[in-house]
Parts: sequence; structure tokens; C-alpha cells
Amino acid sequence: MAASAKVPSDSPPTLVLDDPDLMKGELKPIGGSKWDLWNNQIVSQVASATWLANDTPSGKQDRIGGAVAGLVGIRPRDEIEAMLAAQMVAAHNAAMECYRRAMIHEQTFAGRKENLNQANKLSRTHAALTEALNKHRGKGQQKVTVEHVHVHKGGQAIVGSVQAKGGGVDAQG
Repeated sequence: MAASAKVPSDSPPTLVLDDPDLMKGELKPIGGSKWDLWNNQIVSQVASATWLANDTPSGKQDRIGGAVAGLVGIRPRDEIEAMLAAQMVAAHNAAMECYRRAMIHEQTFAGRKENLNQANKLSRTHAALTEALNKHRGKGQQKVTVEHVHVHKGGQAIVGSVQAKGGGVDAQG
């Protein structure tokens, strides 16, 4: 279902920001937004970035459906996540097409090398996008840097993971 901006016939196009018809979010599982204008745009962009040459009409529909299913599977929760998800789907599809082209039996050495080089770059891009999405979601690795440690006479410093014992007093304490 496509959403559209309400445009009065006698004036330039305007978007009514508080229009409840535009804020249904029926397509939020795809584009992460309460604005289906945005969600439709993400679908359109992913569909446009999907390689469809030499496919039958039903094959094209399946490929686009698969790309959109990829977006839904990533479950974007907001517009930033939807942008990252759309780029992840596009980078993955492009990388797989490069891998496919590299494996064509009649492919020249130079053609195979170039396709594998592009697939490698696209795979690294996909990994970076995945890392960015995880960081945005708060799943990135946390790093603690200790800059100054003072150990005074008779004290001890421990480097590594420390876990406290549960309850009670230990025999040496």
C-alpha cells in the first residue's frame, strides 16, 4: 500500500506533517518508520539496487521479494537502521553477483580477478555496515582503557578479569 503526501490542487506540493493517514506505519517492519512514505522509499531503493537482468517476470518478483524479506529479517527499528539494512542487502546482493561472475567457466583470469576483488570490497562493506548497525543498536563491543594505575607499597595490582566470590568471608580474610 503506497502512501502519498496530500497536495492541494492550487498550491505547490506540501507535506502535512501531522496527517494521521501518513503516519500509520503499516510498513514499519520494512523501513523502521511510522512514515510509510519513508518505508516505501526504502523498498523502492532496495528494489532498484537488485540485479534483475535476464530474469523472468516471476523471477524478478521473487528477487525483489527476497530483498524486501531481507529488510524485514534485519528488523530495522528506525530510519537509520533502515538505511543501514538497505545498504546491507544491496552490498550482499552485489557481492554475490560478483562471486557468481567470477565463477563463470569461460571467465578470463583478469575478469575473475576483478570480480573477486569487487566481491571482497563489497563483503568488507557489508561487514562494516553490520558493525555499524550493531553499534547503533548498542551491541558493539565495549572497550575500557585504564590510563593511570597507582600501586602503593604493600598493594597489589591485578590485570585481567576479576570476579567476586558470592557471599561469606573467604578463609584468608
